[in-house]
Formats: sequence, structure tokens, C-alpha cells
Amino acid sequence: FEVKWDERYPLISQSWRKNWARVIPLFDYPPEIRRVIYTTNAIESINMSLRKVTKSRASFPTDDAVMKLFYLALNNISKKWTMPIRDWAGALNRFSIQFEDRLLQD
Repeated sequence: FEVKWDERYPLISQSWRKNWARVIPLFDYPPEIRRVIYTTNAIESINMSLRKVTKSRASFPTDDAVMKLFYLALNNISKKWTMPIRDWAGALNRFSIQFEDRLLQD
């Protein structure tokens, strides 16, 4: 990337070099697991929904009040999850092979 694009986009290659140690471990996983890890749309959707719930309130009386609000919001959000995770069966097989000592077996 640097050879071809560094002159035009120096900040991109600088960012890659700076964060490479954090990025490269993801490539140690097989493709089936990487596909599940890279799926951030669900996480972004949850974050947006939680921000939406807290946005209309200026402050909260206690930390517990925020936690209760998040709990209720997450319950409502999870009801909307009707689509399965894409390629989950393949990822689960790889998880069970790679992390067999960490997964609970029925």
C-alpha cells in the first residue's frame, strides 16, 4: 500500500503502521471466524439505539437509573433481532475446533 499510495494518502499508511500490532492478530483466525468478528453492523446498531435512548434525557439521578434504562432498551432491541448471524454454523464449527476447552458442550 505504501509504495503505491503513500504519496497521495500518507495518513492512511501512517495509521496502519501505528496500529499494526493491534490489527494483525485478527488475521490469525480462520476466515469463518474473521467474518463473524468483522460484522460490526449489529454492534453499531446497538450503540445507536442506546444513544437514542439517553439523548432525550439531560441527566440521570443515579448510575442505577442508567443501567435500568439500558437493560430495558436492550430487551426491546433484542426483540428486533430476527435474522441469524450470517455464516454462523461455519464460525461455530471453527470456534469449537479452535477453542474446544472454552465452549460449553450440551
